[in-house]
Amino acid sequence: MNPILSIDGLEVEFPGAAGHRAVRGVSIDVAEGELVGIVGESGSGKSMTLSACLGLVPPPGRVAGGSIRLQGEELVGRSEQELRRIRGSRISMVLQDPMTSLHPSIPVGKQLVNVVRDHAEVDRDAAAARVVEALEMVGVPRAAERLSAYPHQLSGGLRQRVMIAAAIVNRPRVLLADEPTTALDVTVQAQILRLLRELNRDAGITVVLVTHNFGVVAGLCDRTVVMRGGTVLEDGPTERVFRAPEHAYTQALLDAVPRIDVVPERATRPPAPVGEPILEASGLTRSFRSTQLFGARTTVDAMRDVSLDVRRGETLGLVGESGAGKTTLARTLVRLQEPTSGTLLFDGRDVTHASDKALRDFRRRVQMIFQDPYSSLDPRWTVERIVAEPLLFHGLRDRGAAPGRVAELLELVGLSPRLRDRLPRQLSGGERQRVAIARALAVEPDVVVADEPVSALDVSIQAQIVTLFDELQRSLNLTLVLVAHDLGLVRAMCDRVAVMRAGELVELSATEALFAAPAHPYTRTLLDSVPVPDPQLARTVHATPQGSEERA
Repeated sequence: MNPILSIDGLEVEFPGAAGHRAVRGVSIDVAEGELVGIVGESGSGKSMTLSACLGLVPPPGRVAGGSIRLQGEELVGRSEQELRRIRGSRISMVLQDPMTSLHPSIPVGKQLVNVVRDHAEVDRDAAAARVVEALEMVGVPRAAERLSAYPHQLSGGLRQRVMIAAAIVNRPRVLLADEPTTALDVTVQAQILRLLRELNRDAGITVVLVTHNFGVVAGLCDRTVVMRGGTVLEDGPTERVFRAPEHAYTQALLDAVPRIDVVPERATRPPAPVGEPILEASGLTRSFRSTQLFGARTTVDAMRDVSLDVRRGETLGLVGESGAGKTTLARTLVRLQEPTSGTLLFDGRDVTHASDKALRDFRRRVQMIFQDPYSSLDPRWTVERIVAEPLLFHGLRDRGAAPGRVAELLELVGLSPRLRDRLPRQLSGGERQRVAIARALAVEPDVVVADEPVSALDVSIQAQIVTLFDELQRSLNLTLVLVAHDLGLVRAMCDRVAVMRAGELVELSATEALFAAPAHPYTRTLLDSVPVPDPQLARTVHATPQGSEERA
């Protein structure tokens, strides 16, 4: 049987001095009704391959060779007018962030009606009826009422459902999905993945899914394609690729994925000595005032009555979905923001409303590492200046001795001192995060609070940073507070876990006890929603995702 989508020898290049070729000789055949996953790290060419299928390679890039056939019809070389007729009607695409695809000042119903009328000669009422049908098909509650809603009035999960409805409203044969759940919380992700499976199984839509998440592929896809450096390394049935990968790179990626269903090596080691509480939070609340339409002012509690301690030498994980309050708690623990009420003790001393002098000493001993090092590192400074700055500010080294200490710190975090003269933009993502860690360690802190320190990194780089944290904690007796949404990562790294929901602490427990028998139903829902990188187990666990469907 002929494939419904056939990519043969695809070449995508970006002309310039370097002559970069983003996709090199890619060949993938997709059978009708199949659900194919394309996985790989940043720069592997997976998203560019999908963009080429729709004639959407961003300039100055271009398709430099190869063939893309949809139902036997060649797409490469077609005019933009011809491609516009094909896009949305016979083949559609769902992108990672719906807010970049939906117009913020136009109701979603009007936007989808326009999508229908671009491809069909129907009046607005008929188009609106088709839009409501599509919204109902993708599980949008009260679909007719949502036509007048603006994108910002919908939750992230509902916005993504609207984007999927826009993609299928003209009944295409093929749906391309580029990281459609990456920006979503884990429970909403489970709902969207189930929706894609239903569209494939019940509506007969062929789906090609691009993702970096092996757990997503394991639970969803019939076939898996692994890409690296613009080429296809492996292509086979998902079960076989996961059980017996043919390429060493595929095996290395699978080995690097933190697994929620496996007891980590850390849990089998003799426990590290844990001391008395070094940070103690009691009744912490952080409120924000917001002004609504017509000047009405309301108070919103981002964090409400949170009490916990952080013990010297341990790793405490803070988990929860978007809006849970975990980052607010983390920023309060390092006193980047002051609590509205409650108390914070550090080493037995009250620092809730500390003086500037006391805060300066506190901030030397309690450091924070942020999610995106590119935003937290001064782009104009060299690596040496970035790492030396806290040494000089706190008077720990003079200008003559600082370079030697910088070299020691770079080696401590696994970087060559030869990188000292580079700017942040000249480093890879993993190197930038290591520089951020070196800067935090420069002042020899007692506590490091890390807010999603690896979520922006590829899985192989994540594994390296996790190993680095483990080694640093054991060698320096660091206390670590880890904010994360990746529960596999939390299980691998943390001694205890605090679960937050809607600004409140709902559970605090030893890690293995929490994963074995969570006490709170919300924790159980989180655990049940995590994709597992094992096809057989994933499809058993997630055949019916736990938790209620999104209604907001």
